[in-house]
Amino acid sequence: MRKKAILFLSLILVLCAVLTGCSGSDGGNNSGSANDPSGNSGNSGAKVKLTAVITKHPLTKPLAEMEWLQQVEDAAGVDIEWQEITADWGQKKGTMLASGDVPDLFVGPNVITDADFAQFQGLFQNLSELIDQAPNVQKMFEEKPETKAIATQQDGKIYGLPKYQRYWPDTVNRQYINQVWLDNLGLSMPTTWDELYDVLLAFKEKDANGNGDPNDEIPMDWPGGIGGYFNPAVLLGGMGITLASDVSGRGYFVEDGSVKNFLTDDRYKQLVLFLNKLYKAGLINPEVFTHDYTKYQAVARGEGDTAKVGFTWGWVASDRFGEQVAPQYASMPPLKASADSDQVSWSYDYNSLNFGVNQIVMSAKTKNKEAAMRFINELYNPEVGIQVLFGSIGPNIKDNGDGSYAVLPPADSKMDPGTWKWTSSWADNGAFYISDEMQLTLGKDMQEVLTQSEPLAGALEQVDPAKDVYPGMFIKYSTADNNAMSLNNTNIMNLANTSFAKWVTKGGIEAEWDSYVKESKKAGLDQNLEIMQKYYDEYVSK
Repeated sequence: MRKKAILFLSLILVLCAVLTGCSGSDGGNNSGSANDPSGNSGNSGAKVKLTAVITKHPLTKPLAEMEWLQQVEDAAGVDIEWQEITADWGQKKGTMLASGDVPDLFVGPNVITDADFAQFQGLFQNLSELIDQAPNVQKMFEEKPETKAIATQQDGKIYGLPKYQRYWPDTVNRQYINQVWLDNLGLSMPTTWDELYDVLLAFKEKDANGNGDPNDEIPMDWPGGIGGYFNPAVLLGGMGITLASDVSGRGYFVEDGSVKNFLTDDRYKQLVLFLNKLYKAGLINPEVFTHDYTKYQAVARGEGDTAKVGFTWGWVASDRFGEQVAPQYASMPPLKASADSDQVSWSYDYNSLNFGVNQIVMSAKTKNKEAAMRFINELYNPEVGIQVLFGSIGPNIKDNGDGSYAVLPPADSKMDPGTWKWTSSWADNGAFYISDEMQLTLGKDMQEVLTQSEPLAGALEQVDPAKDVYPGMFIKYSTADNNAMSLNNTNIMNLANTSFAKWVTKGGIEAEWDSYVKESKKAGLDQNLEIMQKYYDEYVSK
């Protein structure tokens, strides 16, 4: 009998061990701290399975190759099945959300928007109920109250968490011209639109790069479209319009306390006429509306020491042109629309560069929310944050051993630091927090950004962020207003993008302008301006 009792007890212990081992991997109810060595709060060490979608840059390597990410998953006790999206997320998202078959987590800049929260109520988790499980997120909210304001909806709920990356300058756009080409042709740097036209014409006709082929120069290039990053919308600064990239991609800006939209402003009409003049003269890349961002980058890197693009916009010269030809380029002050222009501005993007909206979102259907929160908490560790942005400690970041770090140069000496960053990690598309106390020596590209921003300093010093910039990052709209604006913006931008491409390449804006403005109003522009003005006035009053 004694042997039978021992055998029975042994079987019970084995069964308990099996059940305990399963509890960590079935999406069950065990919560825990990532500080536990197993990463699973004392459970058997089996990881919780999660699913996630991430939108990432086309250059970014597979997530399975990111050392830091594996360490974060291990620390959180999770094993994430990632769906990596590099294109067409807007189309894929609509189908996914409508079906309700969604992953546990969404990662990426506004990959899920406030408008999605309004349209698909009940599909996303209210994280304010779980924030106490993420002390790193709580610390971010305490140290940077702006981040809590960005995250919190009007009803006090939090569906998406922001980022804060601290190091970025006041503007995303720097304006570049090939100084070597100017010197080859004995030309001065242009200061007005008309002077720019003359310079670009010389670039086209006089073999500016000196390789014996007068037809391989591209005088001007940008990645298509209007608004957003690296395109001619910044030329509107030459007529006093201050853009802010978080809203200017849809044309909105603030002037003298009024919310406006440049897409129906006469100054925009003047810009389009100027661009059409350039296009008719063969001074704009004929593929400007068809090439993707990768092709846009590749063309500007030339062939060997031979540059191909004369005038363009970008983040930093080494990223835009590559290490080999980047030294040929000079950053420029804003161009005046005409010699007698007395108002000159530039795009002010500090908020959208250093903060991000809805960088990570959880599905309400997530079976193990505690495990998902452990993963989120690890992401918001500042030491992890620098790796999300720049790559893993070791190959990408040096740990100095004294609490300080340094971003390393690319392992491939022919690769520029910007490409290295986007290749190595989530970079700016990630969800993370880098505290102001973090001691990190930036790489060469970020130091170059600050130097190459100096020609823009005069214009940016005239910008009053409190009065001249729409605070889109910090405003939360009601569900009704969000839905109305989202629908209106889709209609407005469909009309604007189609018209812009046609007017630049084929002309016709003067004959079609009045009807276009009427169609824009009919598409809901006036309603959106009224809504945004209401929220802007409320924000300013506070």
